[in-house]
Amino acid sequence: MNLQHKQQGTCSPKMMRLATGLMGMCLAGYIAVPPIYWHLSETLTSVGHFSCPPCDCDCPDLPLFSNSQDCMKHDPEMSEETEKSYVDSLSDELKQREAGALENQYRADIALLEAKKVTSQYQKEAEKCNSGMETCEEAREKAEAALEVQKELSEMWEMRARQRGWKEATI
Repeated sequence: MNLQHKQQGTCSPKMMRLATGLMGMCLAGYIAVPPIYWHLSETLTSVGHFSCPPCDCDCPDLPLFSNSQDCMKHDPEMSEETEKSYVDSLSDELKQREAGALENQYRADIALLEAKKVTSQYQKEAEKCNSGMETCEEAREKAEAALEVQKELSEMWEMRARQRGWKEATI
């Protein structure tokens, strides 16, 4: 085995340049091909006469014009009065919707205020309850301590009484 053999990395400078060039070409194709495709597609469509005639129907999406066939029928001799009545009808409908939305907003605001009041009341009640629980817990702890002291006193007096000859009465 020859120790003077030079080890070369797996990527030579030529391979790196080739890989970088290939990645650059792929990136350029990725960026440039879709716009070219769409441009050619539009050109072929217009040359082949496959386009649809333009639609001059401009109907709003409101219940008054819910039937699309009514929308497509455009009467060029429609009088200004008829057009005005359509505009007035649409205007009235929009005003009604706005009034309904304002009423709904008002009701929601009132409901929110009521919910806040009730929440505040419940919170106050919960604070009272917590305060009462703390007071009860303190009283219980004091009672336990007093009971313990009382037990110790009782044991001491019982022990003294036994030392002086007292015996429990048997019935």
